[in-house]
Amino acid sequence: MSLGDDGYGQDPGRPGGEYGEGADYDRHLTRTRLPEGDEGDPYGPNRRPRGGGRGSGGRGGGLSSRNLITVVGVVVLLIAAIAFANRGGGSSSDDSDSAGGKASAQPTAPTGVKPVTGKDGATGIASGFARTEQGAQSAASNYGVALSGDGMFKADVRNAIVSTVYAPDVAAARRGDLDKIYSDQEFLKRIGLEGNGSAPKGMTFVSRATPVGSKTVKYEGDTATIAVWYSSLFGLAGEGSTNPVAEKWYTTTFEMRWTENDWKITDFSQKDGPAPVGRDQAASSAKDMSDAVQGFGGFTYAR
Repeated sequence: MSLGDDGYGQDPGRPGGEYGEGADYDRHLTRTRLPEGDEGDPYGPNRRPRGGGRGSGGRGGGLSSRNLITVVGVVVLLIAAIAFANRGGGSSSDDSDSAGGKASAQPTAPTGVKPVTGKDGATGIASGFARTEQGAQSAASNYGVALSGDGMFKADVRNAIVSTVYAPDVAAARRGDLDKIYSDQEFLKRIGLEGNGSAPKGMTFVSRATPVGSKTVKYEGDTATIAVWYSSLFGLAGEGSTNPVAEKWYTTTFEMRWTENDWKITDFSQKDGPAPVGRDQAASSAKDMSDAVQGFGGFTYAR
């Protein structure tokens, strides 16, 4: 929005604006006072009868009361408008487009339902999500961050993450598959890590996901399919890095199930993008990137 869009320009209801012809006309308008026995001033309030007194409740008091009522009315309407605009999250029926029946994107507005009540002690992953559509979206977003983090490259942390985010009957199989991937020496060498998944001396390993948004593909009470769109930073920050930190964009779709009083993953699929056009912005130095990763923590994602 430009500075000229703020509504403080000329008043379109008055010709000539603030200092134009209309203002000059108002300033030189002549009013005629009628005698006491006539109808009263046609440009002002009616006079009180002679017996009504001329104190603070006289002619000036009537004008002040009307002004006060007008101001109070405007304030009440403004408060009501703000309260209506800040209402968040309606029912699922409010989320669809009336013309085509297609669900529209919803902002992360507060709904009055607290979706997260705690965190897993071993991993710090949020837990206790609400048994609602938005609770499933919050769980998928937080689980996606954990599964894309650098903790997946450490065997003990990876096992804890898998046990936290996956349904119990799925976790064992997924743990075995992930162990094969993250312990593959060729894979670790290709991305510049040591055999145990740690960064070489003088380097900082970066693997971090930042959800941009989420949407419900399907929701049926105890099961949900949630798509999470996110950007990912991945690489090694340090002088001489052969795998510098770069950004990529993905959409991961999670199959979720309500089990053990929380949402858990049963399966997922991933695809590239949508990816925005890169801006003409200079890349930061290895030190700045390393300092940023170590100095800025992540978020708990909830609606």
